Amino acid sequence: MSVSLFKTLIAIADHGSFAAAAERVFVTQAAVGQQMRRLENQFGVTLFDRSEKTPRLNQLGRALVPKARGIVRSYETVFDDLTGEAQFIGEMSLGAVPSAIHGLIPKSIIGLRDTCPDLRIRIVPNLSGALQEEVERGSLDAAVLSQPARIGSELSWTSIAAEPLVLVTAAAVALDDPHQILETMPYIRHTNRSPVGWLADEWLQGNKINVRDAMEMGTLENVVSMVAHNLGVSIVPDICVPDDTFAQLRKISLMGNPTARHLGVLTRADCSKVRLVERFVEQLRITVAAHARA
Repeated sequence: MSVSLFKTLIAIADHGSFAAAAERVFVTQAAVGQQMRRLENQFGVTLFDRSEKTPRLNQLGRALVPKARGIVRSYETVFDDLTGEAQFIGEMSLGAVPSAIHGLIPKSIIGLRDTCPDLRIRIVPNLSGALQEEVERGSLDAAVLSQPARIGSELSWTSIAAEPLVLVTAAAVALDDPHQILETMPYIRHTNRSPVGWLADEWLQGNKINVRDAMEMGTLENVVSMVAHNLGVSIVPDICVPDDTFAQLRKISLMGNPTARHLGVLTRADCSKVRLVERFVEQLRITVAAHARA
């Protein structure tokens, strides 16, 4: 029996449908259906309720999922105890907040590939809250995100960088006083689902500053794009490994004890690829340190 059948079953459980699972395991939806029929035939059981258009795991299918996770975890770590080193092959599924994808992530992957040339990496961009949910479900091996407010015992958090909040403006803005800029220029607000948005709003409220709301953006990357086009100003983390757009913005320090976004890696404590995640964390820290020295 191929372990890929169990990986497909887990993908269906995590993402809710054959179609969504097909995208995760890189096969067609029809192939997912064929694999599940094969799995059922090999066990002589029915794992799905097919009475509706979209097949759903039945009680037996749901009960099999935790066992399937254990089988996959054992398969992926089968040589670790024998060789003393994880086998850095196969695939790592990695989530990341958009602000990390244009600088920190690719530069770190370059270094990781030097030591893990056979590794395939699947990148999933999303906001921190959504990424945490995917890590909790086990559909991501790890995620680079803002430090969660709640970290359960089943999760493991490793800090990578503290990014202090700064006021960003386009290069054409000549004013220097952050209070004057914030009170007179259009303000680009983060979505209230974003940890960065919570931090920025907390600083504004703590310093009793009323801003002129101009627009709200869903990601830090989009906020930066609007500021770069001089459509307003914003409060953002001073990104530890910025892309070219962010690097060209004016960064003005904030008064009144500004807080920082703590960027790090979240994974499950029982992640089968923990040694690979540790290797990636090491490379992230190397990338951050190299940029700080530049």
